[in-house]
Amino acid sequence: MPESSSQRVDLIARTAVHLIASRGLRGLTHRAVDEAAGLPPGSTSYHARTRARLIEIALLHLADEGAALTDPVALGVPASLTSGGLDTMARLIADYLHTTIHEDTERSLARFELALEANRRPELRAVYDGLGRRFQTLATAVLRGLGSPDPQRHARALIAWSEGMVFDSLAGSGAARPPSHDELRTDAAEFLRALLAPADTSVADGTR
Repeated sequence: MPESSSQRVDLIARTAVHLIASRGLRGLTHRAVDEAAGLPPGSTSYHARTRARLIEIALLHLADEGAALTDPVALGVPASLTSGGLDTMARLIADYLHTTIHEDTERSLARFELALEANRRPELRAVYDGLGRRFQTLATAVLRGLGSPDPQRHARALIAWSEGMVFDSLAGSGAARPPSHDELRTDAAEFLRALLAPADTSVADGTR
């Protein structure tokens, strides 16, 4: 069965993500994609005339996959968080982080590479920020369901903690011993409890 144009672009995008993760952006060229994907010479340049477009295709591919990763139903987030509460969310966060660190390593590394590139290319920043907003929306809804008095601010803190955990486990000093699922679940539960703990008003009003 002949390969469609969309299937060819998808293959190019997946291959580009693989090359970005394994070689960095310097290793991403049209020829490298053709060779790694087993395509005839010139195939990648036909669908992505410039290197900037090739990078954009890779990022759009990650964004499309990110849509599935932030689907509450697919993730198993209960419609009513009161059915599981904090412990349920800690387990779901651990599931996501463990998969991101131990199974989706390639995609995660490529995303970090593209995050830095997005700082230099405004057209990529818009796509990358769109991916980030999906996570922000999901995290805000989750924390609101858990009773957060400031779900947007707490969502930002949760995302920053999660991203830091992934980065440290893949590219930081923690890469020597990435956390287990049990460790991630314990960490997530402790973080959520600290985040949602009632504020100590004695510090804010100067009575302490």
